[in-house]
Amino acid sequence: MRVLLLSAYDAESHKRWRRGLVAAFPDWQWTVLTLPPRYFSWRIRGNSLSWALGPERATLERPYDLLVATSMTDLSALRGLVPALASIPALVYFHENQFAYPKTGLAHQSVEPQILNLYTALCGDKVVFNSEFNRRTFLEGAAALLGKLPDAVPPHVIEHVATRSLVMPVPLEQELLGSPYGSGECADYLTISWAARWEYDKGADRLLRILDRLEASGMEYRLNLLGQSFRKVPAELQEIQVRFAHRLLRVGFVENLEEYRRLLADSDVFLSTAYHEFQGLAVMEATALGAIPLVPHSMAYPEIYPASCLYASEAAAVQRLSALQSIKQRGGTLEPVAIAHYGWDHWRAPYEKAMRAACCH
Repeated sequence: MRVLLLSAYDAESHKRWRRGLVAAFPDWQWTVLTLPPRYFSWRIRGNSLSWALGPERATLERPYDLLVATSMTDLSALRGLVPALASIPALVYFHENQFAYPKTGLAHQSVEPQILNLYTALCGDKVVFNSEFNRRTFLEGAAALLGKLPDAVPPHVIEHVATRSLVMPVPLEQELLGSPYGSGECADYLTISWAARWEYDKGADRLLRILDRLEASGMEYRLNLLGQSFRKVPAELQEIQVRFAHRLLRVGFVENLEEYRRLLADSDVFLSTAYHEFQGLAVMEATALGAIPLVPHSMAYPEIYPASCLYASEAAAVQRLSALQSIKQRGGTLEPVAIAHYGWDHWRAPYEKAMRAACCH
């Protein structure tokens, strides 16, 4: 199988997915093109131009059996600019969709990213979403958008995508499952890790309110405040570093992967406060390493985690953290959450089936 893989906005989860996909099928002939995850508006609109009229054109014009592209790829324009691609079967993978982002803060307000998502989906012989939440919000959002357009909207657009769609997560590396990363030390306090991009949609304000409640409760805990920061850091994360300095173990981005995984493995709880999450690889990774996930009762999380790991309010999150600390203080065991069924060993066959089905569509 000769496969052309296009990752037009190669963010960390996209990179992790494509590397895992290539590694899962070592006997196939892979050609991979990527563009860096920066200048969002230009990148999603300009990737077809960059590739089609750039030095990559010769690569695009080679013969392939299958084209695999992320939803950030402007596939309809790329096929128009490079006619050789038009006849190649395509599978489109959605890590996220532009219909389900929060409408505040730095969210992209232009309708163009949504239209591009839709056009690319329509180019797919198979359209794969990493969660049912992602699939549902895309289909509902696209239907709502089409309903607002003034005229000449053809019928059955959404049905065209829906009938070709399926859900397959970004699988976890098998090395994460059952590997001894932790130190084995057991502290008296509850160790909580929070790891996300330091941006508005990851809920730094919610994290701050939870920490205020924990302080008021008198609970003994420590926090790893992890993640990559950018030019504009949410004010709440700056405030947390000042007001809760006595609770902090590690702060910021951990460059070394093994060290990062050891921190997660030594954590009792991994806390998410995100306002949008289409799968949540960071939570899944921490869960695989033995931390108890504590996540909002919304988005993709209810598809993945049991009810005991979900919270509907900040008060409920604090209540659950207190309960876990009580178990630990009594010498009890914090039972890990099963996540092995999200490993690549489990998902290799479904991925192969989907890619071969795209070829035969």
